[in-house]
Amino acid sequence: MDVRQLEYFLAVVDHGGFNRAAAALYLSQPSLSQAIRTLERDLGSDLFHRIGRRAVLTDAGTALIEPAREAVRSLQLARASVESVHGLRGGQVDIAAMPSQAIEPLTEMIRGFTQTHPEVSVSVQAAFTPRDVTELVRTGAAELGLLASPLEISNADVRVYPLPAQRFVLLSPPHGPFPPGAPVRPDQLAGRRLIAGQKGTGIRKYVDDLQAQGVALTVAVETEHRVSVLPLVLGGAGLAVVTDAWRGWAERSGVLVLDLEPRVSLHIALVSRRAALTPAAQAFLDSAVPQSSGPSA
Repeated sequence: MDVRQLEYFLAVVDHGGFNRAAAALYLSQPSLSQAIRTLERDLGSDLFHRIGRRAVLTDAGTALIEPAREAVRSLQLARASVESVHGLRGGQVDIAAMPSQAIEPLTEMIRGFTQTHPEVSVSVQAAFTPRDVTELVRTGAAELGLLASPLEISNADVRVYPLPAQRFVLLSPPHGPFPPGAPVRPDQLAGRRLIAGQKGTGIRKYVDDLQAQGVALTVAVETEHRVSVLPLVLGGAGLAVVTDAWRGWAERSGVLVLDLEPRVSLHIALVSRRAALTPAAQAFLDSAVPQSSGPSA
């Protein structure tokens, strides 16, 4: 067994099959299949059920994922640590982020980091719930994660670095139904059509809680794609509840941003692996988190 075989194994897992993994690795599909067969012989167990063009993990394959990621990350850490002896001149930071937080504060974090470390690339993976983020970080699929939760964020499997909370606001077309500058109460949303994210996110929970409290609003559009929210609002599909980190983007797009009363906020945090980070990931963390703010767990 060697690390390259483990990288090939993880590519099949992450890309959902041999053909797409081979394309991502710039290998022929037979070469990749042979490498996996060799790994299976070394381990004495099948890692995948081959069902037509599909590759479904066996129990042994599932058990290998986490140690394989740890082994690959350990080698990356060793290489990056040696390369950084003479300064951080390359490398990649892998970040898992929830959709809204990938807009802000991640955009500003990346802007500040790349100004200081222009030779380091940043890779952002989509993760739709806090649990998705922490699982990607815990298993080593990403070194850092950015998440939001209605509750204070804590998790024994990762290190948590709290960031400033984000208040909920309402996005509306510029000409109604509410006047500019006036806060909107929950009862004023009765009878309104809302654009919401998928279940499991803090923003969606806010909308669901309003319905549970008896506010007769309608979820007119449910979308995983946050880039569609502003065009949908401007197009009259409905109002949208987002965090105030959207304010600048929304106002520049011509959307009216209104405060919601009473004030309700999301807790935001960066999380990292408890294992040692690559120099690039550590530099990103140092850049993104205020110096006075250490991990809360």
